Amino acid sequence: MTSHVLRLLRPLWVSTAIAGTVLAAVVSPARASSAQAQPFFTEQVLYQQRDAGGYACYRIPAIVRAANGMVLAFAEGRVKDCGDDEDIDIVLRRSTDGGRTWGPVQVVSEGNGTTHGNPVPIVDSRTGRVVLVSTHNGAAPCPNGCDRDPYVQVSDDHGATWTAPRELTEAKRPEWNHWYATGPMHGIQLTRGAHAGRLVVGASFESYDGAGGPHVYGTHLLYSDDSGETWHIGAETSRDDGRIIAQEVTVAELADGRIYALARERGTDPGNRAYATSSDGGATFDAPFRTIPALAMPDVQASTLRYGHRLLLSAPAHPAAREVMSIRSSYDGGRTWDTWQRGKVIYWGATAYSDMVRLDGDEIGLLYEAGVATPYETIRYARFNEAYLSTPNGTPPGIPPAPEPGPKTPDVTFNRNPAYVRGGAQLTDGRFGKGLALDRVDDRVEVPFDESIDLRGDDFTLATWIRYAETTGSHAILWAYRMGSGTTPQIWLRAEPASNRIRAMMVVDRFTVSVASPAAYNDGQWHHVVLQRVDGRLVLRVDGVEVAAATAPPGSVTAGKEFGVQGIHIGQRVDGADRFRGSIDDVRVYRRALSVRELDLLRTKAAPIGGRLGLWLPMESIR
Repeated sequence: MTSHVLRLLRPLWVSTAIAGTVLAAVVSPARASSAQAQPFFTEQVLYQQRDAGGYACYRIPAIVRAANGMVLAFAEGRVKDCGDDEDIDIVLRRSTDGGRTWGPVQVVSEGNGTTHGNPVPIVDSRTGRVVLVSTHNGAAPCPNGCDRDPYVQVSDDHGATWTAPRELTEAKRPEWNHWYATGPMHGIQLTRGAHAGRLVVGASFESYDGAGGPHVYGTHLLYSDDSGETWHIGAETSRDDGRIIAQEVTVAELADGRIYALARERGTDPGNRAYATSSDGGATFDAPFRTIPALAMPDVQASTLRYGHRLLLSAPAHPAAREVMSIRSSYDGGRTWDTWQRGKVIYWGATAYSDMVRLDGDEIGLLYEAGVATPYETIRYARFNEAYLSTPNGTPPGIPPAPEPGPKTPDVTFNRNPAYVRGGAQLTDGRFGKGLALDRVDDRVEVPFDESIDLRGDDFTLATWIRYAETTGSHAILWAYRMGSGTTPQIWLRAEPASNRIRAMMVVDRFTVSVASPAAYNDGQWHHVVLQRVDGRLVLRVDGVEVAAATAPPGSVTAGKEFGVQGIHIGQRVDGADRFRGSIDDVRVYRRALSVRELDLLRTKAAPIGGRLGLWLPMESIR
């Protein structure tokens, strides 16, 4: 759990699940040798938003298998909403049959208006005790960081009853005052070497002097040699330069006895994942954390599990958005990992946090967040075997189908992009020659995705003329690639007359940048609207004047296009909402930032300016 919740909207290709029902059944064998078991996969919903338990949302799954074989599935029960703070309990469901059936939700640690979260359960094989480490903070909201403290509690009856939480004052330094997070995911017990039997938990912290000094971010391990009674701060690394910020640490024991720590990386180094190892039972790290740029995934928690001679990793596979829950393997101790194509996709839709557990035989259990519109609608439990991990993934369902044939308005660039005129939109008087009249009912123009209009992480220019007189509603002018908030890569330009503005948004990596004009320009006259990414800024211009600007971080507006991306929609949002009523003329898309002089020529003369011109629709005809 971090101090910021990223809320995402996703394509609606995933069917809705009903809590407690099996969502998938036995799959046919594929790529499995005759000596292997037949692949199978079953799944059910364990926690669902706004269920009868009184919680608005469940988040942050963690799972272990008790000494008696019971499977324990932990989560945070969030009373108010899906936010990371205020009234949150740690809850649990237990299964006596490997996850086929589950008992009711029970409260393990009640917040009573405060936040109890980041569950990290560990099973001590020597005593059978289940140890739960977590973090608590007060009732006040802390969206930008606050003081949090680690706690521990134990169960000696396989999760049926629990001791009261005890603060782990020995597991936190006084200067770790701005954030503290255990896990979240299961902890481990070492099985090899001089420290066999030791319990190990990954954790992270943030320090801040409150006086404008730098934020110092760090990662550390906690360990216990007495079944969770006392704890020690072990391996530790910290930075204040923003280069590597390792948080939400998952740990696994490698085949040679070393501890492998994999963290969510939020600094400036390439990649969203970093790792370090410890060869002395978690007392020190062998070297500082280093990033794994080739391990593509969004800014999100992940989980690891040792599985024979390899490590398994569960996490969303989309490089920027919280989508496509997958399991990937490493065969070299976590230095390199399979691509998502060589791994196994468990769920194509919106997904976020996860954890894994080893079951009987070659079975694996996966507890993960998933939904249709957002990842936080349910927490699901999937059970499958090793053979299932080798079955083909198939084609991502987000790939849009070929467009239906229909009338087009010509793209006069060399790219000749098809621009389909939908809904019977008609030509009208334009700013220069003809324009296109849109009725807000079903009229729009759809341009399928093509490399010529892939803006990637480059500077760009979107330019068009609009004329409208609406006073209510949202009217999409241009909408490209995807839709949703949070980290879904996209860019759009929309008139919002009720708010007296024209607004634009760009989403790249984990950053959302928005700009808005001080007026709606809904006077029934033609206005030239330009949106640019130029020299690290997102700039909105109307009628040749810069009316809004914001810092624009680097990043691709089409990251993850291999999982499906729309093209450019004119006069509607990509899902068909927010249609435009009015007229549009002379739409252009450049894969560079035009100069002010070039923009003046576009505005005053509709000049044929080239240079990385991906799309130009003069709207002079419909064929």
